[in-house]
Amino acid sequence: MVADPSDSPAPALERLFSHGETIPLVQWHALSGARSAVILCGLVAVLSFVTGLSSLSHPTAADGPLATVIPSGSSVVPFTGVLLAFVLGGLAFGLQRRKRLAWYLTLLALLLVSLLPLTTFQTSDVPLLLSTIVAFPLLLLNRDAFDQRIELSSLQIASLSSIVGVVLYGTIGSYAIRDQFTGIDSWGDSVYYVIVTIATVGYGDITPLTTGAKWFSLSIILFGTGAFTVAIGALIVPAIEKRMATVFGNMTPSDLRLLEDHVLVLGHSDITEPLLGELGDEVDVVVVTPDADAADALSDRDFNVLTDDPTHEETLHDARIEDAAGVVVATRNDANDVLAVIAARKLNPDVRIVAAATDDQHVDKLEMVGADEVISPVEIAGRLLGQSILETPSTQSALETTDEDGS
Repeated sequence: MVADPSDSPAPALERLFSHGETIPLVQWHALSGARSAVILCGLVAVLSFVTGLSSLSHPTAADGPLATVIPSGSSVVPFTGVLLAFVLGGLAFGLQRRKRLAWYLTLLALLLVSLLPLTTFQTSDVPLLLSTIVAFPLLLLNRDAFDQRIELSSLQIASLSSIVGVVLYGTIGSYAIRDQFTGIDSWGDSVYYVIVTIATVGYGDITPLTTGAKWFSLSIILFGTGAFTVAIGALIVPAIEKRMATVFGNMTPSDLRLLEDHVLVLGHSDITEPLLGELGDEVDVVVVTPDADAADALSDRDFNVLTDDPTHEETLHDARIEDAAGVVVATRNDANDVLAVIAARKLNPDVRIVAAATDDQHVDKLEMVGADEVISPVEIAGRLLGQSILETPSTQSALETTDEDGS
């Protein structure tokens, strides 16, 4: 017997998360979102590296509008383009984490990258120039998407400040006693000397001539290596700990990638498991559950998981409920479901919320606190059993019957 296409669960899911009205320019919204801005910035980084390296390998006359402003553009600007390519690659990672500081720095980096094609003005520079022109306004358009602050501990702030302090100490000090060194004639020489000294490279082109200059060099080595060692420990160790937490399924809020129009599933049980199978291939899904074992299993299946209490507003904010297309509340505890619906509705008054009531008596309560639709799995299962015995199974009709009873 051939199944009727109308019996497919797709119409039911479509009905749960459809907003009723037609939203114009949906495709344009997808193309102009924050995720597209991040991808485009990564593309600019690649093009900047390729274009800058090409200009360094095959120097040509600078014919761009900025050639007269930057006389040394034929050598300095291409090298800067290569350097900025690595900077933009790191900033793209920060943008992926929605960091506001990365957004500001990326705007500045894009302006600097545009100097390369505007100086050399070669045919091979056109892709870089066009991608930069598109990336800059796209970042400005999605400014609100990059709203995460960089949270540093007091130790991390102190370690970074110590590095800056050592560099300033070495630069100013070496320039002040430059007559006691060979090879230090400018501020640039002083910066170069401090960097190679802290890195313990010591090319030998700059040499202290007096005992005081030697002690000064030793102080830079001790302070510099100490500051870098502390900074590496303060910055790298927390990242390793966070990655280990991810391996065990305990994703932190910052691990959630750029998500737009995703579905939040609050709770994980036998009720939500079939839903994940249906939605997993259609939309991005974020599961919020306090169960670490369940989070570990879901992470292995490549689902975005936030191991936390789904009734807390901070948790829902970390899960980007402001950008969610729909919310499913099914914690298997109606009291927790009520709290989760209240928190979700408060943070996003316009999002569509569908709740699963464990007890039929609590359907009205869930609707009163803000759920757009409340499904009773027990009642639906009973109706399907009745229709199956009568040889007229229909998931859609069961949902319609439940809606008519609740309306």
